[in-house]
Formats: sequence, C-alpha cells, structure tokens
Amino acid sequence: MEYQLCPSILSADFNRLGEQIKILEKEGVEWLHIDVMDGDFVPSISFGMPVIRSIRKESKMFFDVHLMVSAPERYIQDFADCGADSITVHAEACEDLERAIEQIHDAGVKAGVSIKPATPVNDISHLLEDVDMVLVMTVQPGFGGQKYIEECTEKIQELRELIEKEELDVDIQVDGGINDSTIETVIKDAANLMVAGSYVFNGDLAGNVKKINRKMKEIIGTLE
Repeated sequence: MEYQLCPSILSADFNRLGEQIKILEKEGVEWLHIDVMDGDFVPSISFGMPVIRSIRKESKMFFDVHLMVSAPERYIQDFADCGADSITVHAEACEDLERAIEQIHDAGVKAGVSIKPATPVNDISHLLEDVDMVLVMTVQPGFGGQKYIEECTEKIQELRELIEKEELDVDIQVDGGINDSTIETVIKDAANLMVAGSYVFNGDLAGNVKKINRKMKEIIGTLE
C-alpha cells in the first residue's frame, strides 16, 4: 500500500501559489489535492479549470481533483483536458454514478468516488471494483478548518475490510480535520491517502511537510 500526503490548495496562499507548489515539490510531495466547489452542491465557491490549467504548466505533481459540484458529469472531460490525473465525484451529486465513473476512465484519468459523513459505505460498496479510490469526507464538505468527525472512523475500517475481502486495489483517502492526532487514527484504520489543508499550509510550509512526513513514517512503521 502506498501512503501519500495530499496537501489541499484550498488552504494555500493564492498570492504565492506557484511558490508554495514548488516548496511542496522540493519536499518530495507527489500529490496535490484540488477542491473544486460550485456554491450549489456545497455552500462555498473555490476555483476551476483556469487555475488548474495554469498550475499544470508549472508542476508535474499528481493532480487529485475533487469535484464538489452538482451534476459533475458535465465537466469531467474538461477537467481531464486541463490537467487532472484523478477525478473524484460525489456519490450524492451524480444522477448516474456508474456512468460518471465510466466517463472519468474514458477521459483517461483515475476515478474516485467520495461520500459525505452521513452517507453509508453501503451506498457505494457495489462500485468498489470500478474505482481507483474512495474519498471519505470526515468533515462536512465545503469549508476548511473543521474538526474531524469521529463517527467516520468506522467507515474507513468498513471500507478497508470490504476492499481486502474482495482483493481489490483501491486507495482510501480521508479529507477533513487532519492534524497530529487524527492522522494517526486514520492511518491505523487503514487509510493511505491523507488530505490536509491548514495542517500543511499554516506557518512554515517546508517545516510542516517535514514534520508530517516524519510522523507518517513513524506511524506506518508501527503497522509493519
């Protein structure tokens, strides 16, 4: 299982976005989590294709695009064309989730499905063999800096049990409230992709990444 820290640029300083991405790359970060919000599926509005297209020119990182938008099927090809390496759609936002996953793969990128804290794993369990990743939201989507919802921990465990039972190669990503305490919880419960915003970007960016990578390495070492 490959473990990755996935910094969310929602918490970046957009006046220094290019500079901060270069710092992340220098520190060995491979994934960049990009939250796209439309003000409809979630209350907030973030950014879209022009920003992704712009930073794609400057970075070879893996662009992990999370569409928190209504009817994301309308935009899948566009986001693939502007540089996404992976596109994650919400189970709750798609009229035909199976078709949306198919569209993502047809666009030539990896497919992820995300579930809100209130959505049971059972709603997507039949699609596990069709996706590359499941994103478990551990806060209500749409705002940064929220507290981790403890009840979501069981969903991570349930997902990993299903994936292992079916012998699938599916990543589990966790997004929301990740900090020194909760990162240990989610790794021990078998998530392998950790999205973090303020935990990474608040303060000394390079120093934070070094500290988080050390902590992740220590936690993973206890599992081996």
